Amino acid sequence: MFINSTMLAEIQQDQILKECTYQTSRSGGKGGQNVNKVETKVEIAFDFEQSFVLTRLQKDMILAKSNRVINGSVLKVSAAKHRTQLANKQEAQNKLIRHLQSLLKPRIKRLATKPTKASKQRKLNDKKALSEKKSMRRKVS
Repeated sequence: MFINSTMLAEIQQDQILKECTYQTSRSGGKGGQNVNKVETKVEIAFDFEQSFVLTRLQKDMILAKSNRVINGSVLKVSAAKHRTQLANKQEAQNKLIRHLQSLLKPRIKRLATKPTKASKQRKLNDKKALSEKKSMRRKVS
């Protein structure tokens, strides 16, 4: 199987999650007593510049494309959707990997195409029909 040099492999994903630092806090919003006393929100900080897993090219792509970079080298993701800390940790990990995958996905250059002969003819026919319709509305002088 061919793996693009900029995409993340499964092994890299596992290593990245090991290099992350986790911090918990209380979730905001509705939820009553559970929200007020249990730290379920999970924040993941991934210092991609210090990472041994990513190549220089991958690090440069992340820095150029991401809007979640803090202090020039730390990528932060948080999750507070679920009631349990473990579920939020899984959610945050998935978010981080998806975000990294989207940043490292190579952009496919758009190939310029020309309109087909049939589409040019349709355009001319439509213009002619519209012109005739409008000419019928004119007053005869």
